Amino acid sequence: MRCGYFLMPMHPPESFQADTLDLDLRQIERLDQLGYEEAWIGEHFTSEWENIPAPELFIAAALQRTSRIKLATGVSCLPNHNPFHLAHRIAQLDHMARGRFLFGIGSGGFIGDFEVVGIDPKSGRQRQVTLDVIDTVLQLWEAPQPGTYAQHDWKFAVPAPDLEIAKHVWTRPFQQPHPPIAVAGISERSDTLVLAGERGWIPMSINMVPLRVLKTHWQGVEEGAARAGRTPSRQEWRVARTIHVAETTEGARREAIEGAIGRDFSRYFIPMMKKTGRIQGLKTDPAMPDDAITLEYLADNIWIVGAPDEVARQLRALYEAVGGFGAVLALAADWGDEKIWDRSMTLLAQQVMPKLADLTGQAEPVGARAG
Repeated sequence: MRCGYFLMPMHPPESFQADTLDLDLRQIERLDQLGYEEAWIGEHFTSEWENIPAPELFIAAALQRTSRIKLATGVSCLPNHNPFHLAHRIAQLDHMARGRFLFGIGSGGFIGDFEVVGIDPKSGRQRQVTLDVIDTVLQLWEAPQPGTYAQHDWKFAVPAPDLEIAKHVWTRPFQQPHPPIAVAGISERSDTLVLAGERGWIPMSINMVPLRVLKTHWQGVEEGAARAGRTPSRQEWRVARTIHVAETTEGARREAIEGAIGRDFSRYFIPMMKKTGRIQGLKTDPAMPDDAITLEYLADNIWIVGAPDEVARQLRALYEAVGGFGAVLALAADWGDEKIWDRSMTLLAQQVMPKLADLTGQAEPVGARAG
C-alpha cells in the first residue's frame, strides 16, 4: 500500500495566510524527506478554513523544495475556471514538474464557491459544467481548432495559426497525452466516481465517509468502467482518511479529540455538513440522530487514531472490508505545535506503512482465508 497526503488545507480562520502557506510548504518538504509518494493540494476561493485559492502556485513553489514526491491539485474546481486559461496553466505546471504532477479535478463542494459562479448545487448543473470544462481542456491539448468556444459562463477564441510568426495555441503538457487525471467522490455511489471508471481516471474517496459509503465508491467505479468496456485497477484507488499516530493509542485519541482534528471537525466540518444537508455522510447508520455525531463517535468510527500497531490494524481492516485499494492519503492538520504533526507523520511512514507492505491493491474476500 502506498502512502500520500491530502492538504485541503485546514487552518482556523483567524490564522495569518502567509504563515499558513509557509507551514504547508514545510509539511510538503518533510513529507518528501519521509518518502511519502504524493500530496494533493485543495482549492477553494471562499473558505477561510481551506485557504489555498491557487494550488498551482503552491505546487510550483513546492516543486522547488522537493525532489521526488508527486504533487497534485486536489482538486481544481472546474466550474470556477475558464478552460482556455486552465489548460495553459496546467500544461505549464506539468512541464515544471517533469512528471511529478497529477491533475485532480472536480465540481467543487463548498457552497460559497458555487455562489461565485451562480450555481445552485441542488440543480446538479455543476456536474455538466465540470464535464464541459475538462473536455474543452483535453481538446485544447490534443487538437485545438480555430474558432469561438462558448459555453456556460465562459467564452474565448482560438486564433488561426500563422506559422510564419509561430502564432498558434501550442502549449501541451509534459506528460503525454496529458497528466493523470483524478476525481474525488463523497456521496454514496458517487456520480464522479462512476465517471472515473468510465474515463479511466484515478478515483479518490474523501476522508469523511464511513465504511458503508466507502464500499459503494468502488461499486460506482466498476459501474462506470463496465459502461466503457474497461477493467478498473484498485491500485489506482486513493482513499483519504483522518489519521493521527502517537506512541500510545490513549494518547493519540486524546490528542485527536482535544487538538487540531477535534477543532477542525467541531468548528468546520460538522457545521458545514449540517448547513448543506450532508451530515448523513458521516453516519455509520443513516437512522442515527444528528446529535450522535460527537468527536468520540468520530474517533471510534471515522478517524484512524492510535499507536502504530493499532493504526496498522485499522488500515488493514479497512482495506479488507472494501476489497482493497492502492493508496491511503492522510489528511493534513495544523496542530500549532509542529512536533505533534511531525511525530504522527514519521510514525505513519516508518512504523505503520511497513506493516502493510504486503497489501498490493486487491484484498481477499473477508473470511476467505483457511484456518
